[in-house]
Amino acid sequence: MYIHRTLEACFNQSSHQFPVLLVTGPRQIGKTTLLRYLSDKKRTYVTLDDPMICSLARTDPALFLQRFQPPVLIDEIQYAPELLPYIKMAVDSHSINGQFWLAGSQQFHLMNTVSESLAGRIGILNLLGFSRRERIGKSISAPFLPSASRFETYTDESKIQLLELFQAIWLGDFPALYKSNEGISINRDLFYSSYVQTYLQRDIRDLANVGDDHAFLRFLRTCAARTGQLINMQVFCQDAGVSQLTGKRWLSIIETSGLIFLLEPYHSNINKRLVKTPKLYFLDTGLAAYLTQWSTPETLEAGAMSGAFLETWVISEIIKSYWHNGKRAPIYFYRDKDKKEIDLLIEQDGKLHPVEIKKSATIDKRSISQFSVLKTLKQPIGNGCVISMMHTHLPINNMVYNLPVGEL
Repeated sequence: MYIHRTLEACFNQSSHQFPVLLVTGPRQIGKTTLLRYLSDKKRTYVTLDDPMICSLARTDPALFLQRFQPPVLIDEIQYAPELLPYIKMAVDSHSINGQFWLAGSQQFHLMNTVSESLAGRIGILNLLGFSRRERIGKSISAPFLPSASRFETYTDESKIQLLELFQAIWLGDFPALYKSNEGISINRDLFYSSYVQTYLQRDIRDLANVGDDHAFLRFLRTCAARTGQLINMQVFCQDAGVSQLTGKRWLSIIETSGLIFLLEPYHSNINKRLVKTPKLYFLDTGLAAYLTQWSTPETLEAGAMSGAFLETWVISEIIKSYWHNGKRAPIYFYRDKDKKEIDLLIEQDGKLHPVEIKKSATIDKRSISQFSVLKTLKQPIGNGCVISMMHTHLPINNMVYNLPVGEL
């Protein structure tokens, strides 16, 4: 059964605005499924996973476009960047919006080539795994913002218990994990084992010339073990047994292939004591839990990393709410050299909206004590919230509410 994606509305709108649309994201995230669902019978589907078709696209792009004329959906476009200049020429000759739909894993080579070849002609949209709202059938949602009007619309129908939440965190958001074949559930560990092998072999070894797969896998696991933490390249590289130069390059590869998000600290010229190091978050908690070898949701919830995984899951859900609506996520964190920290700052219309994330069902004014540090930034402060396990929409003060985690 097809699960509707929030990105559908934005994609359809963008297809009337741009002659070329590209949906990027990690492997097996549902890009092809989404685009084939949105395609009508007139649109030809072709995948560059087919070696013969890919060879034609690379050696004779002009003939390829004669054979597969628009409207067309070209899958795995990153395998034949030679096509992009010819798509540009076709678009310039017949300026019709929505003629070329492209899908590809978000890789460092692809995005540079797209920017050079199709600037001004292409709309680029990012897709991640299922959001919670997509899984429960509420795919149409606005980007997350803790505004007063948003709190007024919430109901109690999305309550989620602790173990139910950590089951979702442990399982992850890849669409394949939510399919079943005649009642037989998907083997989660086998899926992630195969996924990591595919990622290493097809995305890393071929495109990044990683010579030692085992060292790269150690580095990937090191990153997963530090999700929700400030990046310390020296520690990362020591644990993985690689040089800092190699570690920085690998971190960039992991980020551009869509597995992690680097949350930048909020900068202010007024407060010179703010840290400048970003925090690392895995964009799929199931993959991070597999890499860090948590065998069950129960052990993950009871373990030392449960708070970090909850924070990672919340950050990922908020990022999806922006990306799946075709918007950049204007999010940061606050931390100064006195270690005063706010988990998340959302900047919109000149205001900062503070967000704290708590694995607790008891929330009071002490939960937002750190919000007072924002006064030093001398910038307007909007409504804020604490995202917690409490099931009640409770005002903590006139500007800050408790938000049940199930409402994301």
